[in-house]
Amino acid sequence: MGSRSPRRSHSPWPRLALRPDPIRTRSDRRTSCRTSPGWRHSPIRNGSKVPLTVTIPPGAGSPAGTSGTPTGTVFNGNGTEFRGDRFLFATEDGTIAGWKGVGTVATTEVDNSTPPPGAVYKGLAIGFDGVADHLYTANFRFGTVDVFNADFSQGPSFTDSKVADGYAPFNVQNLGGVLYVTFAKQDANRHDDVAGQGHGFVDAFDLHGNLLARLVSHGRLNSPWGLAIAPASFGPLAGDLLVGNFGDGHINAYTLDKGNFRAELQDVVTGNPITIDGLWALRVGNGGPAPNGGDPNAVYFTAGINGEQDGLFGTITNAGS
Repeated sequence: MGSRSPRRSHSPWPRLALRPDPIRTRSDRRTSCRTSPGWRHSPIRNGSKVPLTVTIPPGAGSPAGTSGTPTGTVFNGNGTEFRGDRFLFATEDGTIAGWKGVGTVATTEVDNSTPPPGAVYKGLAIGFDGVADHLYTANFRFGTVDVFNADFSQGPSFTDSKVADGYAPFNVQNLGGVLYVTFAKQDANRHDDVAGQGHGFVDAFDLHGNLLARLVSHGRLNSPWGLAIAPASFGPLAGDLLVGNFGDGHINAYTLDKGNFRAELQDVVTGNPITIDGLWALRVGNGGPAPNGGDPNAVYFTAGINGEQDGLFGTITNAGS
């Protein structure tokens, strides 16, 4: 985005370049592994922008004629688990769907959409707890992280009982073997978030669901959803926890151990905070082979712009590296 210096040239933080790539369809979240494409929802594309549309079925409790509403997505690297599904999708309908890489329609593996009001799954993670692999879903309606075993049977849920009333898990991500869970304020129907300055928490849990630490409370959080660990190329912010706000589109960096605020990411051109309408996922490139890998020095993002009717996919890099 040009070569002008930012107005705040004295800042000790890296100057970041924002490179958006409109997709022109709803495309909110992202997942990847070293040998898989980077995935965005409906349609799904790999790094070469070759579209592949996979239909996610609605839940049994969804209105007739509607389609599924996928949110979190993970890649399953173990073909003997999760009924051989290679990609798994959590939905706001309260379902988990799986796709084996064949055909264009996913299979509903878990349906907690009934009886009403059903579950509302806003985020999804996968992890190995030392014994077995599990799926972790952010159940926004009921305020828990729901856990599913490799055969899709449901295990014990967990949450942070000390989070303020009216807040619920909004996303869950496995970063380096730690589950980071964001919390957002619920609306009256406990289906969508209520954006606002200070509306949010970020916790760290182990893969057994034990609370390790409350990292961030309120402050600059505003319906936090995106989570990533800043790559080495981000200079003094390298290794910090990046938290993206769905509410205002800003990205803030916090220390990984104590959650101390470090900086708000700023644009190299304007010197203003990076602001991405409808910001959803943050993901560091996995460094795998082209075209499915991704630059390990870049933070990739997805967003549901124009009221989540259109999609935006792009990268954030350190312009000085």
